[in-house]
Amino acid sequence: MGASLRALRVLVLLAGFYLLGVFLLAALAGADYAVFTYLQGPIVYKIVIPSLVLVIPIVRGMFMLRTPKDDAPAGITVTVTEAQEPALWKAVRDVARQVGTRAPDEIVLIEKVNAAVSEESSLMGLRPGTRRLYLGLPLMMGMDEMQLRAVLAHEMGHYANFDTRLTPLIARGRAQLIRTIAHFHERSAQKIANERARQDKHAAKRIAKGRRATKVDTPGLGAAYRGMANIYTAYGNFFMRTTLAAARRQELAADLAAVRVAGRDAAASALRELNALDSALDFYMSSYATLGVGAGLLPRPGQVFGGLRNLLDARAQDLEKLSREPSTEPTSPYDSHPPLAERVARIEALPDDGRAGQAARPALELLADANAALTALEQAVLTPQALALKRVDWEDLVHESMTVYADQGAQEIREACAAEGAGPGLVTLLDAIDADPAVRWRIADRFPKSEQAAAATGDAAREFARPVVRRALNQLVTVELTAGGAVRWQLSWSHPAAPRYPTDGFEDLLEAALDATVADQPDTEPLRKLVLARASV
Repeated sequence: MGASLRALRVLVLLAGFYLLGVFLLAALAGADYAVFTYLQGPIVYKIVIPSLVLVIPIVRGMFMLRTPKDDAPAGITVTVTEAQEPALWKAVRDVARQVGTRAPDEIVLIEKVNAAVSEESSLMGLRPGTRRLYLGLPLMMGMDEMQLRAVLAHEMGHYANFDTRLTPLIARGRAQLIRTIAHFHERSAQKIANERARQDKHAAKRIAKGRRATKVDTPGLGAAYRGMANIYTAYGNFFMRTTLAAARRQELAADLAAVRVAGRDAAASALRELNALDSALDFYMSSYATLGVGAGLLPRPGQVFGGLRNLLDARAQDLEKLSREPSTEPTSPYDSHPPLAERVARIEALPDDGRAGQAARPALELLADANAALTALEQAVLTPQALALKRVDWEDLVHESMTVYADQGAQEIREACAAEGAGPGLVTLLDAIDADPAVRWRIADRFPKSEQAAAATGDAAREFARPVVRRALNQLVTVELTAGGAVRWQLSWSHPAAPRYPTDGFEDLLEAALDATVADQPDTEPLRKLVLARASV
C-alpha cells in the first residue's frame, strides 16, 4: 500500500473518532428530545441532567484535547556534528543514499539498545520537517559496522516509506482515544467515591446516635460513564488493530531495505544481536554499572555505559546462545514491531546474496572518540545526584561496594547473636559456642524458616539449623577478613564478584573449619587459628 493510501486510511480512522463523538452527541440529543416530548415532572430532569454531563467528556475528547509533543530521548543533541564525527555521519549519509531517501538532519546518541527515527512533519504529515536519528551507543558496542549499516538502513527505510510522517497522526488518534476513555472511567470512579463518602457520613451519624449503620452500597452508579467508555474502547481496539497491522508491515518492509544495503546475513545477525544485547545491557546496568550506588560510588567517567564492552567480551558464548533464540512474542500487544523470530525467519528465507562473512570493524570505531561520547552521554542521562557520586576504577568499585554490602548483610546475624547473648562479632560468637553449643540452634531459630523446617523437631530440626549457622559463620568470617585487609573482593566480568582469600588452599581449610564449628560436638579452634590471625594482619 502506498504512502498516500496509508495516510488516507489513518485520516479515515481519525475521522471515525470524531464521527463517533458526533453520533453519540446526536443520540443523547435525540434521547433528551424524546424525554421532553413524552415525559413530564421531576423525572425529566433526572434523565436529562446526567445526559448533559456525559456530553462534556465527548466534546473534550473531540475538540479540547491536544496530543502533547513527545519528550525527546535523553542524549547528545549538540555535540554529534558532522565535523566531530565524520565517519559516523558519512556512514549514515551513505546508507540513506543507498535506500533512496534524505539523510537525517541530526544524530542523537542515546543509552538504549535501540535505533529510531523521527520527523517533525506538519500539515497532517504532508510537509516534511526536521529528521532525527536516535542511535544507541550500547547498540554500537555489540555490533560490527555491517550490522550497524543494516540497522541504519532499516531506519532509513522508514523515511523512504513516509512512515515517520504518518506516526504523529496515529499517535494523535491513540492519545485522544486513551484520554477520552480514561476521563469516562475517572468520572465513574469519582461518582462512586462521592456516593460512598455520603453514605459513610450518614452511617457515622447513625452510629453516633446508637443506631445500626446501614450497609454502604453503590449499585449502578457510574454505569452510564462506563458504558460510554466501553463504546470508545471498542473503537479504540479497532483503531489499534488496524494501525498496528500496518505498522508491522512497515517494519517488514524496512527490513528489506536493510537486506538490500548490508546483505541478508548482516541484516539477520543484527536482529539476532538485538535480542542478546538488550538482555546484556539490563544485566550490566543492574549488576555492574549501578553496583556501587548504594555505597556512594560510580565507575570512572565514560565507564557507566562503556563498561558494557567488557561484559560483552567476557560473556560472548552466553550472548551467542541468546542470539540463536530470538523472541517469538512481541514485547506487548501494542508493539508496532513483529516478533524478532518472525523477522529473522523472513530475512533468512531470502536467497543467498553472496555477501556472507563480510569483514567489518566494530561499529564503535565509527566514532572519533568513543570514550568522549560515552562520557557526554553520562552527563546527559544521569541525574545530578548520580553524577555527584565518587568515581573509582572497576576493581575498587567492586571491592568497596561488596565490603559495604557484606557488612550490611551481616547486621541481621549480629542482632540474632546479640539477642542470644553471643555478642555481635565472630570472637564473641565462638566463645559463646564453646560455653554453650546449643546457642547455635537458638540463633538459627531467629531466622526465617520453611514450613518443613518449622515443623521439624529433635535431630531433624538440628539438621535444618546446621546450614543456617554455617552460612552465618561464613558471612562473619568474610566481614572479619575483609576488615582486616586479608580478603579483597574480586571483579569478574564473567561471574559474580567473589572474595579472594589470602592463600591458595585457604577455602578448603575454611570449609573444614566451618564444618568443625557446626558439628554436634563443636570445635572452634580451627576457625580461630585460621581466621583471627589473618584478620588482625
